[in-house]
Formats: sequence, structure tokens, C-alpha cells
Amino acid sequence: MGYLLLAATPLGEPGDASPRLREALAKTSVVAAEDTRRVRALAKSLDVQISGQIISFYDQNEASRIEPLLADLEAGYDVLVVTDAGMPSISDPGYRLVAACVKQGIPVKCLPGPSAVTTALAVSGLPVDRFCFEGFAPRKQGPRRRWLAELVAEPRTCVFFESPRRLAETLVDAVQVLGPERRAAVCRELTKTHEEVLRGTLRELVAWAESNEVLGEITVVLDGGRPAVPEIETLVARVEELMDDGMGLRESCATAIGESGATLSRRDLYDAVVKARA
Repeated sequence: MGYLLLAATPLGEPGDASPRLREALAKTSVVAAEDTRRVRALAKSLDVQISGQIISFYDQNEASRIEPLLADLEAGYDVLVVTDAGMPSISDPGYRLVAACVKQGIPVKCLPGPSAVTTALAVSGLPVDRFCFEGFAPRKQGPRRRWLAELVAEPRTCVFFESPRRLAETLVDAVQVLGPERRAAVCRELTKTHEEVLRGTLRELVAWAESNEVLGEITVVLDGGRPAVPEIETLVARVEELMDDGMGLRESCATAIGESGATLSRRDLYDAVVKARA
């Protein structure tokens, strides 16, 4: 039985290719590529001769390629999956084949390397101790605004991809839904000759996107939301509700603070409730 190898390819700079990628391109029996012309161009730039069979493997034909590739793997041939740039299966072809291999008990390996997601996070200047990845932003405004609404209180830094043609529209929607002062970074053409990273508020980034012709691959990094701090009157009212349901004052204070995420101490809330009742 062969094994499936997922290999990250350079985002733009061929020098980012690892020796292991060069070896895999040269020696693997089957190379399943998102774009066969691009993988040949990559191999040429790396001075590598691909000896195995090259087949196309992109979103529209991934499902139909799975059974033939499984047959190759079960026959003992190793299969290398590469996409145009970055890591296969991360908003690129590969996930369905990996799932099929796991189901069949076929070994799956990964050759790590460039990723637009982690590269954009690293250069964004935003907190990256916790983050989420949202793939591509929805194309149409209605679904896009509903998706943005889900990010209003998302505390983690968020990464998503966007088309350069829709970037300005998406940023305008983000201003409307998330507020003009939410911080973000727009990363364009990462590691390529015309790499550009714009950092600022959503208001500032909208102004840039609307006044410039945006081209190239776009990755957006969005700062996490900060939960609104409730007014102490709101917390006092919540304590009263809990007490009406039979909960004690101290426990009600602790519960109200826990529910809201407020930094107010239980002692201060306790005193505020007592004062309001006086």
C-alpha cells in the first residue's frame, strides 16, 4: 500500500520550497496537482524533473478523482497532492481525498511549509495567541452581513480570504456590522514581488480599497471583538431577577458577573445592589 502526501507549495517565492518538496516532486509515483501547468512551472523553477504521472486535481473534479487515486494507493503507488500555493485542503482541494484515505486505512502524511493563513497572522500586528479561520467570505451581501454579524463578539483574531474584486464591498459591510474602529490587516500578494500589508482600522482600510485598484491574492486578518462592558445598573437588574427566582444575593452577584464577563468585583456589585434597595 502506498501513502498520500500533502505538500505545501510556495505562496509566491520559489525559494521557500523545502528540500523535501523537491524530493517529493522528483520521486513520487503520482502527482495530483490543482493546476498541472503550475506544478510543471514550479518544478522547472526548482530545477526538478517530475518523474511520476501528473494528473489534474481541482475543486470541480476532486470527487471523480478519488476512486482512481485510492486504487493507485492500494496498488502501492504513493500520491503527492499539491495546490497552486500553500497547504492542500485549506480552502483548496484535498479534504475529500484525505477523508477517503482515513476511511480506507491508507496512510496520510504531510509535508509542512508555506501557508497564507499563518503568514498573514504573523505579519498582521494583531494578537495571534488565539485565532480562527473562516475560509472565503460569502460572495453576496446578505449572507456576508449575516456572517460578519457572527464575528461581532468573536474574541479570537479571524483570518479569511477575499477576492480583490469584492474586497472594498466586504470592508464596507464590515464597517457597517463590526464598526469603523475595529482593527484589521489586508495582506496582498504574500511573499511575492509586490507584497503589500495594510494595517489600520476598518474605516482606514475601506478608504484605501476604494481609492486603489486592488489586485492579487488577498488575505484579511480581523481583530477579535471585545465584549461590551455592561452598565452596573444592568447587572443590578439581573441580580434582582435571579433573586426573584429564589437565588441568594451573594450567589446572584457571582452568577450575574459570570454571565456578563464583567470585571466588576462581586463585592462592588453586592454593595450596588444593597444601595439600590435602600
